[in-house]
Amino acid sequence: MKTLILGGARSGKSRLAEQLAQGSGRAVTVIATAQALDDEMAARISAHRAARPAHWRCIEEPLALAAALQAADAPGALLLVDCLTLWLSNLLQAGDERCMVERAALLETLPMLQAELLLVGNEVGHGIVPLGALNRRFVDENGWLHQALAERCDAVRFVMAGCVLPLKG
Repeated sequence: MKTLILGGARSGKSRLAEQLAQGSGRAVTVIATAQALDDEMAARISAHRAARPAHWRCIEEPLALAAALQAADAPGALLLVDCLTLWLSNLLQAGDERCMVERAALLETLPMLQAELLLVGNEVGHGIVPLGALNRRFVDENGWLHQALAERCDAVRFVMAGCVLPLKG
């Protein structure tokens, strides 16, 4: 089972993913994509680490998501990716070629995974068209990534204000 969980900032999407992982009874591996580039992000990362159950394994991988998924994959396991939005931001900063390669690798890897998969990402396309070419490119790339992932996932959930709306599956 592969589930894409989307929502806005502080919508409850990560909490939903963690609840699903906790209730699965499976060995959980979190693949965290954030990078502590400043003190504020370092504090956010620390808070996420502290909130997770101690027995969950955590892999911190800002770029090579497909490789991290392949390395952690196992029958009966659950892989929780949090979050696709930061991963995409990291890739766009790494350059067009790396972005295309890693995105393609992720899409090719998904059907091969044996573990249950929870993918968490921010839906950012509900607002105004952002100023600046890089910001508009991010919104476009994020939307295209979510469409491609939704096509390949068994279930898609949208979270707003802690309420879950099933979109697929």
